[in-house]
Amino acid sequence: MTAEDYKNGQVLLIDKPLEWTSFQVVNKLRWHIRKRFDIKKIKVGHAGTLDPLATGLLIICTGKQTKSIETYQGQIKEYTGEFTLGSTTPSYDLETEINETFPTDHITPELINETLTQFIGEIDQKPPIFSAIKKDGKRLYELARQGKTTEIKSRKVTVSEFEITKINGNKFEFRVVCSKGTYIRSLANDFGKALNSGAHLSVLRRTKIGDFSVENAVSIDGFIESLKED
Repeated sequence: MTAEDYKNGQVLLIDKPLEWTSFQVVNKLRWHIRKRFDIKKIKVGHAGTLDPLATGLLIICTGKQTKSIETYQGQIKEYTGEFTLGSTTPSYDLETEINETFPTDHITPELINETLTQFIGEIDQKPPIFSAIKKDGKRLYELARQGKTTEIKSRKVTVSEFEITKINGNKFEFRVVCSKGTYIRSLANDFGKALNSGAHLSVLRRTKIGDFSVENAVSIDGFIESLKED
């Protein structure tokens, strides 16, 4: 690869590690591309945010390919992960501490499988208060961290596949195929309510975006090493 290749546009598949923000990945890759080819300026962007506590597929576009970001963002996504039953958190995941606990004795594998059918198809979903959505010019998570409450409108999203792949006590593993704009954290929270209990997202991994798979992605270090070989 040459500097011109990156300027003309590349689509990079990165396996985002835990605790990195999507922007940190973009900044890291941009810095190394600029350093490797002695480029003063190059556009680099990602096609769909992954939360810091999520891992998996992040599509990174460079140069002229950044114009295609919206196309990639709109594609169907697949996730795997784990819900923890019996407790909730304000962020619906492990970013915040558990704030409420609920009984789970009534929850059986049959009830779980019966309940998940409510979440397949077009559903109404409220994004988490701890999200990057903007309201009145501020990100919702900024308001949440200041302790401010705000009314969040529900939106229609589509869950085309939702299956439980393993149940282990109060934790169960899942696979979801869904449309753009679906929050798996909200799915966890709503699922807990539908079970007359509570739940939060404890593990999340994005495995596919459209035809792109995390199986074909490289680690950040792997990409940096490949730059040295160019």
